[in-house]
Amino acid sequence: MKLATIHTVFALSLLLGSYCGAAEQAGKFVPLFDGKTLEGWKQLGGKAKYRVEDGAIVGSSVPNTSNSFLCTEKIYGDFILELEFNVDPELNSGVQIRSNSLPDYRRGVVHGYQVEIDPSPRGFSGGIYDESRRGRFLQDLTDNEPARKAFKAGDWNKFRIEAVGDSIKTWLNGVPATDLVDSMTQTGFIGLQVHGVGNRTEPLQVRWRNIRIQDLGRCEWAPLFDGKTLSGWHTLPGGKWEVKDGLIVGTSPSSEGRHGLLVSDKTYKDFTVRLKFKAVKGNSGLYFRSEKVDGPVGVHGFQAEIAEANDIGGLYETGGRAWVVQPKPEDVKKYFKPGEWNEMSVSAQGRRIVVEVNGTKTAELKDDPGRLEGHFALQLHGGMDMHVEFKDVEMLTKAER
Repeated sequence: MKLATIHTVFALSLLLGSYCGAAEQAGKFVPLFDGKTLEGWKQLGGKAKYRVEDGAIVGSSVPNTSNSFLCTEKIYGDFILELEFNVDPELNSGVQIRSNSLPDYRRGVVHGYQVEIDPSPRGFSGGIYDESRRGRFLQDLTDNEPARKAFKAGDWNKFRIEAVGDSIKTWLNGVPATDLVDSMTQTGFIGLQVHGVGNRTEPLQVRWRNIRIQDLGRCEWAPLFDGKTLSGWHTLPGGKWEVKDGLIVGTSPSSEGRHGLLVSDKTYKDFTVRLKFKAVKGNSGLYFRSEKVDGPVGVHGFQAEIAEANDIGGLYETGGRAWVVQPKPEDVKKYFKPGEWNEMSVSAQGRRIVVEVNGTKTAELKDDPGRLEGHFALQLHGGMDMHVEFKDVEMLTKAER
């Protein structure tokens, strides 16, 4: 999508509802597997064996190899994927979605979201694991007993997977399993995993069949800052905002009691935004769904916290509940990089709000009673020496077909 000016971005965002999250019904389901051949698929990673047998793709483990993946040659963005699987009770497996194998990423190792196939007593089939990237579950089934019990050992099971914008939802045999908000990757291939089994020589097998997909297009990041001017934004008194070397730079002396604010001209309802920030001095934040008010604070509304040391990624409501989610100092130390560039994303979908910093979820509200529309704003906190820098301010929008 080519946008001539920052104003066009704002207008397009409003037209799309400012959020790339509505599952449009674009086209019919089409098969990803013809039941006879592996046409349209390629193997990456380890050396497990894949073949077609009785209308199913059969993956068989081999000893002393890494995780193996049979991947679609086509790249997908937003989609609904349905398939059936039957797995050996001693083999771990999974379905990769929005995954990639990039030459400059760990020598092309397959990485990305994996919908877990887990026949062990843990019972996490349908959970979402981040394969070879963050290396942890982004959402497991610890608190979802109905989904854990939905798995049928030694039998065929069915997945439904919906990936739209930054929302990924899964169902196991019709039972809701996961409902994840994560904006790290918007496109990639689909892959069928055979997990490594160490030096075990007896082959273990997993089978997949009736694999079909509904392509819903894709979302992409569109700039809310053109890198040259503050077009599309305006300031409220307090502090100084300017563009230097492609960065938004905000400064303010401790003698300034007002909160200096850089405010979006437009208001937004549902959205996903992200930006990179460097907190050199003082306390800042990304306001959203905020309204302008008279007085030194400038706006009332939610603030995703940005600072040089503490509370980064928490949620504070100015003019309302104060701290709604305040992270623990020991947690902040795990994901925040002081003095360096950090990435923050905020997703607001109806009454659900999710904040992430450097790929770690730092705050989530699932049924928030607060306002549903308002301005974005970047803050310079009053009464302290302030220096913050921002770049790559972007919103997730539906790509043109």
